[in-house]
This record gives sequence, structure tokens and C-alpha cells, in this order.
Amino acid sequence: MMKRVLVWQWGRRGGGPRFGLNLAQAIARLPGREVMLSLSRRAEILTAPGFPHDAMTVWQVETYGSLSGLLVRLLGAPVVIPRLLRMLRCWRPDLAICAMAGPIDLLMACALRCAGVPLIVIVHDALPHPGDGFPLQHTLQNILIRQAQGIVALTHHVANRLREQVGMREREIMVASLPPFDYPAMQRKGRMPPAERPPGPVRLLMFGRLLAYKGLDLLLEALKRLPPTLEYECRIVGSGPDSGELQKLAVLPHVSVENRWVEEEEIASLVDWADAMVLPYREASQSGVGAVAIAAGKQVLATRVGGLEEQFAGLPGVTLCDVDVTALTDALEALIMAGPAAPHQVVQQTDLLWDKMAATMLGDVEKCRRRQETSQVGVVVAPFS
Repeated sequence: MMKRVLVWQWGRRGGGPRFGLNLAQAIARLPGREVMLSLSRRAEILTAPGFPHDAMTVWQVETYGSLSGLLVRLLGAPVVIPRLLRMLRCWRPDLAICAMAGPIDLLMACALRCAGVPLIVIVHDALPHPGDGFPLQHTLQNILIRQAQGIVALTHHVANRLREQVGMREREIMVASLPPFDYPAMQRKGRMPPAERPPGPVRLLMFGRLLAYKGLDLLLEALKRLPPTLEYECRIVGSGPDSGELQKLAVLPHVSVENRWVEEEEIASLVDWADAMVLPYREASQSGVGAVAIAAGKQVLATRVGGLEEQFAGLPGVTLCDVDVTALTDALEALIMAGPAAPHQVVQQTDLLWDKMAATMLGDVEKCRRRQETSQVGVVVAPFS
């Protein structure tokens, strides 16, 4: 058994570090496992309320804060890689998991290869979404994947899209689930009787990166078609370019647009405000925002696109509709007419869902390793060390 597991995610903000933390915590709860979590020294999550500084070994790595800083880190590879290698040889992991790919993960991959530590990469998106990510993201992710001994996708949709890419048909791709995102403030609320919601219209929230592929145009047209007598509040909160769709949404009745970055410690209170989360996406691999909504027990209205149907299958309080203005309008009207609903009691199960995901993934990784070592399956991948 691979006892000592390194989980790393070097993003500064957003869902990547939170995913890495939740995964590391789940692995640490499994019998016979030890975990070290590596985060960027600049990670916002390190100063967020409830971060478990004393519950696990946290390895903070200096990353970058700008494009020039990124170039400095990459050009400094001859210095950075030996530093990483010294830490790896000190802690001696049996397995390393890249929780979400980033620009400088190839430095860690090089150090892992030198240390003889097998690498698993969790792939969230087979291809970058329009306007999302960073320059050369897909190229760097492909290079990282080719350095890995194992690949894990979070939906079969992502796995299938990966298999369509050049050089990937012979690779074995494991599939894991995306459990609800566990924010400490939401978890504490889930263990107490829910506060009584004050009277008022249904509260809708669209939260996250405000980019075109998130279906801003669909939401705009659907809200315009709603009967004027309907009472509701709709907040659109997140960061993105000041697009024409956002400008038009901002002047609609019952709608407010807050184009800004939402800090880690604010997310729980923002989600708590909402009765329902709206995900009118035109394309999606899976949704971290949806995972947050499920953890909070909120209703979810999402388009039936990409991996969303797979992610939300069988979950209470989820409505899926076609990627179509009429379908979205009808679904929104039905949701508003039904009125505010009490939150579903999902939060108490969050740890169990993460534990199941982590145990299944590590079990699949170990089966993959045995197959490669015994050559029972003809997969062309770099062998486990």
C-alpha cells in the first residue's frame, strides 16, 4: 500500500487549493495513510478561517504573484528543482497527487522523477474553456500528463474528451467523483439547527467566473422573458470582463451584478444568502460552484451540458434543463413560483463522500500500478517506480 501521500496544488486563489485541502484531509482520515499537503505560500486559503494548520503537515512553496514572477520561477528551475528534491527525500512520499494542474507543476514533476516518486494528475478540464485559464495552460497540462504514471478525471465526460486527444488513446484514465466542497463555515452551520429564513422572494445566485461560456447570454434572455409579476432577487457575483451581457443584466429589475473577486472567507456567507444556485452554462466539465451549493444543501438549477448531469445525478434539489433560453426560462419560473425551500441536509455527509472518493481513487491507483507491473493490461504509460 502507498502509505505516505503528497498532495499539492499551487494556485493562489479559487477552488484549486480548496480541492487540494479537502482531498488531503480525506486521505488523512483513511486508515494507514499519512499526508503532506503542499500549497503556495501565497495561497489565500492559508489565512482563511478554519484552516487546519495543526491537523496535517503543510509544505508551503514560494510560487509567483505575476507574469514576471512566473517567468522568474521557470527560469530558476535549476535552483528550484533541487530544493523540491531535498524536501521529497526528507519526507519520502510513496505517491504524489497533483490536485489541479498549474503553470509551474512541471518543476515538481521533474523533482518527483528524480526522487523516484510516482505521479498522479487529477484533470479537471480536458480542454480550457474560452477566456479561462492562462496562456499555454493546455500545452503545459499535456506535458504534465505525459510525465504522470496515472491520470484521474472527475467525470466520464472529461475522461472521454481526454481519450480523443493525440497520444491519449493508449493511456489508462481513471474516473473519480467530485464531492461537495466543504467550507468550514458551512460545516459549522450544518451541525446546528438552520437559522430561520426571513420572509421574502426567492433568492437566486449565479456565482463564479463571469465568462461567456458560463451562459451569461442565456441567463439574460431567460430573465427578460420571465413574467413581470414574479418576485425574486437574483445576484450575479464573481469576476470577469465587463461584457455587454453583464451591463444588460445589471439594469434588469430584481437583478444585481457584483463584478469582483470573492475572498475565501466570504464564500460561505454568500452561498448561505441564496435559496438556489443557477448554473446556465453553455459548456462544463464539472462544477466547483455546484459542489459548493450541494455542500450547503441549496437547490441547483443547471443546464444539461458536459459533465453536469453526471455530477448531479441522483442528488436532491437539482433541476436540469436543456441549453436553451425557453427551457431555462421555464425552469426559472417554476423555481420562483415554488418559493424558498428548506436546505437539504447534505453537509453532515460531506466528509464521508470525500473519504469514499479518496479511498476509491487510491484503490484504483494501486490496481493500475499492479496491472502495469504485471503487464496484464497493455497500457503504454510510464511505469510506476
